[in-house]
Amino acid sequence: MAYTIGIDIGGTNTDMGLIDSEGKIVARRNIPTNKYTDFELYVSDIARELKAMLDENKVEIDGIGIGAPNGNFYTGCVDNAPNLTIKGNLNFEQALGRYFDVPVVLSNDANAAAYGEYIYGGARGMKHFIMFTLGTGVGSGIVVDGVLVHGSTGAAGELGHSILIPEGRQCSCGRKGCLETYTSARGIVQTYRELYRDANGKEPDGDVTSKMIGDMAHQGDEVALATWRKTGYLLGIAMANAINFSAPEAIFLMGGPAQVGAPLLEPLQKSFDEHTLSIFKGTCRLMMSQLKANEVAILGAAALVKLKTKKS
Repeated sequence: MAYTIGIDIGGTNTDMGLIDSEGKIVARRNIPTNKYTDFELYVSDIARELKAMLDENKVEIDGIGIGAPNGNFYTGCVDNAPNLTIKGNLNFEQALGRYFDVPVVLSNDANAAAYGEYIYGGARGMKHFIMFTLGTGVGSGIVVDGVLVHGSTGAAGELGHSILIPEGRQCSCGRKGCLETYTSARGIVQTYRELYRDANGKEPDGDVTSKMIGDMAHQGDEVALATWRKTGYLLGIAMANAINFSAPEAIFLMGGPAQVGAPLLEPLQKSFDEHTLSIFKGTCRLMMSQLKANEVAILGAAALVKLKTKKS
């Protein structure tokens, strides 16, 4: 049986998994990303954990896949990701290649999630689909004709930074009104605070998270429900716009905020149906990711190895 390593690099933790050919995670390791400022030490510790995992399971691997913020498939580098404590142009393919004599492939985390859905999840058998990931930001991965789209620079697919509301909320990318500022976890919290202030004439007490807003919506809180209605409405417009250029069979949704269920998904479906161009009506399904939330990042990273093999 063939085995692959999947590595998910997040701002807080780096998760590593050993995956078999059926897409089962047979072993996992974890180190805290945010304790490192030295790239060589960080890679050395990743390599140590991977070698220990391989020794324990007495297997060999055919490749290592990495999903990372700002990851570039063409260069194998992460370039000054804002949520990483290690700065600079970080060439993971080259650095890990010094420890393992197997292909090492890297892409951004949303692309990895999309390809993981394609290889192991609900997009198996599809040739055209889009993945939206909702979290601290909003990411996306696009598959056309069975090929993950990277574009001329390796950074294609940043639909979270499509401007949805001209001169709207300030985005971390430097522009205003990006989709991310309204439908990320942070954007959802901002919407709730605005609606709460309008309804009550004051700020809500204490800290608020998107998870709390989801819980309140299921308890019937009207401000929370209104927050998800607005979020679904705007996300539905963005998804309807997205199908115009690639005519996907499905759009998949994943991430913490998406787990709220009906309070988001019902207004999202309604808005998507209302705003879809007539020639595409009924041609594209909205679907939740069929990969487990705590496995999708590692499986997606591992799936990138198959993309590298396919490319070569």
